[in-house]
Amino acid sequence: MEYKWTVLSNTTLGTLMSSLDTNIVLISLPTIARELPDTSLLDLLWILMGYTLLTAAVLVNFGRLSDMFGRVRLYTFGFAVFTVGSALCSLSQVGPELIGFRLVQGVGAAFLFSNSGAIITDAFPENERGMALGINQVAIVAGSVSGLVLGGILTYSFGWRSIFYVNIPIGIIATVWAHHNLRELAVIKRGQRIDAIGNVTFAGSISLILAGITFYATGSAGVRTVLSMIVMGIALFIFFVYYEMRIDHPMFDLKLFRIRLFAAGNLAIFMNALARGAVTFVLVFYLQGPTMRLNPFAAGLFLVPTSISLSFFGPISGWFSDKYGARLISTIGLVVSAIGFLMLARIGQTTTFNELVIPLVFVGSGMGIFASPNRASIMNSTPPPERGIASGMSSTLVNIGSIFSMGIAFYVMSLTVPMTNLAGIFLGTSHGTAIGPWVNDFINSIHYLFLISVAILLIAIVPSVLRGRRQVWDVSQPNETVK
Repeated sequence: MEYKWTVLSNTTLGTLMSSLDTNIVLISLPTIARELPDTSLLDLLWILMGYTLLTAAVLVNFGRLSDMFGRVRLYTFGFAVFTVGSALCSLSQVGPELIGFRLVQGVGAAFLFSNSGAIITDAFPENERGMALGINQVAIVAGSVSGLVLGGILTYSFGWRSIFYVNIPIGIIATVWAHHNLRELAVIKRGQRIDAIGNVTFAGSISLILAGITFYATGSAGVRTVLSMIVMGIALFIFFVYYEMRIDHPMFDLKLFRIRLFAAGNLAIFMNALARGAVTFVLVFYLQGPTMRLNPFAAGLFLVPTSISLSFFGPISGWFSDKYGARLISTIGLVVSAIGFLMLARIGQTTTFNELVIPLVFVGSGMGIFASPNRASIMNSTPPPERGIASGMSSTLVNIGSIFSMGIAFYVMSLTVPMTNLAGIFLGTSHGTAIGPWVNDFINSIHYLFLISVAILLIAIVPSVLRGRRQVWDVSQPNETVK
């Protein structure tokens, strides 16, 4: 096999596994809540969000480490850590223990996410990168969607622990494969320092803000405590930006945002993630909730159209972007997704598969059309020595957008649905309760969330359209660009 295809197949498997585990747990949360002792509503949210939060917090620094010590070496190490974390998750006995082991998984996923895009960019020529990154990007988003189906099948058939068992043999094989077959093509930059202060302030800021939102929504803390957490989080983030602009080797190389294509592509990808991050989160609990009452397997099958349409359009749009650039194609993807969310905003107390398939196809198609060209535009605009950190920055923005989307979704629901009933939906205990007026509030909150997603996607069109002309770095002259 030609080396570039070895790279693509292994890195696609890595990103597929790490993204799949975001939602393979989501579909199983009601079952986990019923069967795992000492699991509260707050525990349930952080079993899901802690993984993504830790990945987002350390991902960019792992990209920097990879630029210093080798992308392939740390990518392979990440596969091993992810596999060990999966094994530990399958052994969890209480809710807080599962949260901790999910964080181990998150560390491994961060190594995989931060390096896959850079390794692919190093291995493929410029005229094939859009296609290659498109396939890899599709694996990221398709993994998050297909995880719902696989998680539903495994949980329904073998119990919730099986969602972690499945990672172990695949992870072992992929780790050995990466170790023996991938080779380092990047120029290693020795002598850099890790930005410890930047990492701590960045992780602290997003953790405090997200914790404030979830604590308030679940009633776990008072208004004064919540406001203090959010204000402290914002203050830490402001300090983080100030500090990053004044050191030699920052965690977030903000100078890259002076590149118009890089800045516009990352703003668009963040807003796209903010809009779409909650869609599966909301639909999983709608489909398994008090009106639909589906089992995990059936709920996962309802969401198959999103995965299929995304997987179909991702590589195609990547191929077109190699020929015609990313601006028009990515923008079309955002518009198509917005139409799908607008359709979902009309969902009723119950729905059929046939009624749900068209809006989900629009949402999935839009994601696939947008993701590949936008990712290729970002990576092609980045100087070759900075691709590790650039890939990490881009993936971090996706993760932050997704996790805040889930936090905002739960907060909006808590504003309209009584907490007792909302807790019953998320803990999987609502099936035995009588359906009352609060069910209409639950459905209305879903409508509000999807309309918010439409608004965010329409705003994301602005940076997508204004990203400017195509720009590619000439690897033979790393300080010059070819336009």
